[in-house]
Amino acid sequence: MVLHFNRILLKLSGESLAGAQGHGISVERLSQYAEQIKEICGLGVQVAIVIGGGNIFRGMSGATRGFDRVKGDQMGMLATVINSLALSSAPTAIGQKTRVLTSIRMEPIGEFYSKDCAIEALERGEVVICSGGTGSPYFTTDTGSSLRAIELEADVMLKGTRVDGIYDSDPEKNPGAKKFEHITYDEIYNRNLKVMDLTATTMCKDNGMPIYVFNMDVFGNLKRVISGENIGTLVTN
Repeated sequence: MVLHFNRILLKLSGESLAGAQGHGISVERLSQYAEQIKEICGLGVQVAIVIGGGNIFRGMSGATRGFDRVKGDQMGMLATVINSLALSSAPTAIGQKTRVLTSIRMEPIGEFYSKDCAIEALERGEVVICSGGTGSPYFTTDTGSSLRAIELEADVMLKGTRVDGIYDSDPEKNPGAKKFEHITYDEIYNRNLKVMDLTATTMCKDNGMPIYVFNMDVFGNLKRVISGENIGTLVTN
């Protein structure tokens, strides 16, 4: 098999981790993720992961319900740590070593993040799970994943979603929505497409970090992306 990426940053949504139950953590979905991650690690791919926390708590939605924005975002950061611990346990249970790094000191829950520590773990074949977002309020986990992808010198940021790419309108609301196989960052800006927040998108554009959007909820899709199958949307300059 010809590998198209040697080191990836995989961005997963907390909502996807909830699976069909719609909240919390689905054991079935967690198991599916673990199997797919272990499979591509076995092919020699170095895998770093950032996962959101929306299945537990989302800072922005908390702010609309009266939470202080900073405290709400801090609660959201802790939600990503919970998800990261779950995502660490599942691959470990099937023989894939993992390492949880946190953007805020909270040993012994996870090690404090540093680029050197993360890259050393990746080169040892461990899955590195970067939790806590950027460690600062007012930034999303999309921005956190863009930051880590650039910092860890990943070949690509894979954004696993519940749709199979980027469309010109919401495919869940518009059956006639058109899917893009390739799109530029400028087109995303001009069309006002909600791929990621503006800060995250700008970081990737300015640093030449390609993004590949695909449906992670279909079992086996992660390997298909790694092997070069065109099942999603590529975003480049």
